[in-house]
Amino acid sequence: MQRELSVNLSQYIDHTFLKPDATAEMIDRLCDEAKQYGFYCVCVHPIWVKRASMRLEGSHVKVGAAIGFPCGATFSEVKAKEAEIASREGAHELDMVLAISALKSKDYRYVEQDISHVVKAAPSSLVKVILETCLLTDAEKKEACRIAMEAGAHFVKTSTGFSSGGATVGDVQLMRAAVGPEFGVKASGGIRDAEIAYAMIQSGATRLGTSAGVAISTAKKCIRPLAQEVY
Repeated sequence: MQRELSVNLSQYIDHTFLKPDATAEMIDRLCDEAKQYGFYCVCVHPIWVKRASMRLEGSHVKVGAAIGFPCGATFSEVKAKEAEIASREGAHELDMVLAISALKSKDYRYVEQDISHVVKAAPSSLVKVILETCLLTDAEKKEACRIAMEAGAHFVKTSTGFSSGGATVGDVQLMRAAVGPEFGVKASGGIRDAEIAYAMIQSGATRLGTSAGVAISTAKKCIRPLAQEVY
């Protein structure tokens, strides 16, 4: 069954700035834009969490931190400590990179424990698991979704935006089918305009990670009716 939903793209957006040459001024601008355009969250590197949290104090905008970014290859204990500190400094959400190499080596126990370490280290924060879908087979994507759910995470996310590909409609559909109707699915990587953003939501995304949030939100069709499955 379908129904018409009025979708405001701004409310789906995690306004993201993860370039290594970010400056304090850039982070301040990111936060100010998030407040101005009504974005759901800002996503920054852990060293900027405290500044972003202070800048956004009193607003509805959440602060998100990238954990184990961008390769997911740091020790689980390091990811957990990074998550703990980021949460303590004001991160409401944590976008952690899956242990990609372990997944591809079929060491599923390690992958689950890696995610679980982060979840347990920051119990007050929402945890999103970045799969880096461009590096995985469909079977591996499904396995990663299953593991993320069993490890206590709250979202699965397509991409870091730093590898060989970003979000696709097909991957979002696959992930939504794998996790069911209630679990979070975040599309990230290559979302540059409103049409792509709508396509991702139509396919099952409940959050969008993008550095092009302002351009998307100022598009003429930022708010429009959208036919979407009723989960």
